[in-house]
Amino acid sequence: MDIVLIAGLWMPATVWADTATGLETLGHRPIPLELPGVDDALTSASLDDQLTAALRAVDTTDRPLVVGHSAASTLAWLVADRRPESVAGVVMIGGFPTESGSSYAAFFDIDDGVMAFPGWEPFEGPDAADLDGPTRDRLAALAVPVPAAVANGRVAYSDDRRFTVPLTIVCPEFNPDDVRSLMADDQIPELARVDHLDLLDIDSGHWPMITRADGLARLIATAAGPAGSTGQGGRS
Repeated sequence: MDIVLIAGLWMPATVWADTATGLETLGHRPIPLELPGVDDALTSASLDDQLTAALRAVDTTDRPLVVGHSAASTLAWLVADRRPESVAGVVMIGGFPTESGSSYAAFFDIDDGVMAFPGWEPFEGPDAADLDGPTRDRLAALAVPVPAAVANGRVAYSDDRRFTVPLTIVCPEFNPDDVRSLMADDQIPELARVDHLDLLDIDSGHWPMITRADGLARLIATAAGPAGSTGQGGRS
């Protein structure tokens, strides 16, 4: 199966390298997506530009699985909203779809038109517990400032058929019970309407594509189903 991989904030497509190798070994075709504003460092790029790039990847493949990490969980869900009949499913790693009308990822201050990587202090605890010093240095060196028009872009869904797209959430620094609790408290309203939802646990911090690449590849492959098939989820 074709699998479109969308990195979260600050991270270029190369962050998927080890996970992509694992997916290839399992018989799938990974497509790490180069995002405007990240892989080309174009500071004028917008959320719409990134969505256009993701849709182009879907439109040039055959019913791919779309994977989004962290904030890009929302970008993957926007793809499902725009192409509900063209994607086999969505996988969200360490993130959830934000609500329509909310900003995409306005989490830190904007300075000179970009939201720079804030360093490791905001991620101390479960997020970064499995990252040693050299790995933190390597990730920080990869980080590309997020254009303001991406971080502040407004999320807008338009097609309720997105709820029919099978959705898998991979739980790294949190666990499936945490997700169920958030859903019970109506804190993730988009998930409440999903027809097919799977929750898969992985023992890692927020960046399992770095610290648990093989394990993450296996979980993504689980969501995809056997190589050559279309994956189907089931509510859990």
